[in-house]
Amino acid sequence: MNVDEYSDEKGATVAVRVSKAVSGRLFEVVDELATEEPMEIRLHYWQDSSPQWTSVSITMRTPGSDFELAAGFLFTEGIITQRQQIERISYCTRVEEKQWFNVVNVYLRHRERFDPTALNRHFYVTSSCGVCGKACLDALSVKAAIERFNDKCIVSGDVVIELPAELKKKQRIFGKTGGLHACGLFDTEGSLLDIREDIGRHNALDKLVGAQLLSGKIPLRNSVLVVSGRTSYEIVQKSLMAGVPIVVSVGAPSSLAVDLARQFNMTLIGFAREDGYNIYSGAQRVRLAPR
Repeated sequence: MNVDEYSDEKGATVAVRVSKAVSGRLFEVVDELATEEPMEIRLHYWQDSSPQWTSVSITMRTPGSDFELAAGFLFTEGIITQRQQIERISYCTRVEEKQWFNVVNVYLRHRERFDPTALNRHFYVTSSCGVCGKACLDALSVKAAIERFNDKCIVSGDVVIELPAELKKKQRIFGKTGGLHACGLFDTEGSLLDIREDIGRHNALDKLVGAQLLSGKIPLRNSVLVVSGRTSYEIVQKSLMAGVPIVVSVGAPSSLAVDLARQFNMTLIGFAREDGYNIYSGAQRVRLAPR
């Protein structure tokens, strides 16, 4: 399956002229901004030997890794459960469409069953929050099929405090704009496995999960996810769907995120800094250095 590569050369930034105030004087300079554009995900499926399609989501995202974003979103939201269900992914090529590259088509295999009534909520996801786009609180429940994590994945406390800085060093587009979130996947020794950036933190995670899904690496049972901002309920939910046992963030988690992490025995760490961190759930997976 052809998937667009992670790249900052696909419209992820745009240069604009701005007036910069320095010591009471204005100077005209060029500034690079993170691009924000809508992307629609359309799901194509078969019903009674007839091709059908439905619009599943509209999200405000940073262009790049769009196919991974679509696949990751469908997976973390439980609409698909494995990559083999996907026949192909493509941009829209209909002449009448005004925004070809802002519409992504995901085609399910011919024999793959899909019930459109299962989409009991309409997704409208903004760059700041995904949960606000869910139609009702009942739709927030995580798939019951997800198993509680065991305690086999262990990470050193020394590694935990280094992860945020390692993530920041690898944020290519953030270095240019200062306006993007990032999600990085690390092994338990602190080596970076993969990273994605986006103006929306949930989009960055969907891109990351989508890349792993399309590469056949799900579930991510021996991995550590590092998030550049706060940890919301949706970040924990999507991490659970991907099988990530340890989530580390530089910001605070929400109360609902902590409740969900504890429910599934996930290790959730917040306020990770060089001088320490808070463990909100699953402290047994963090190995502290003896004193």
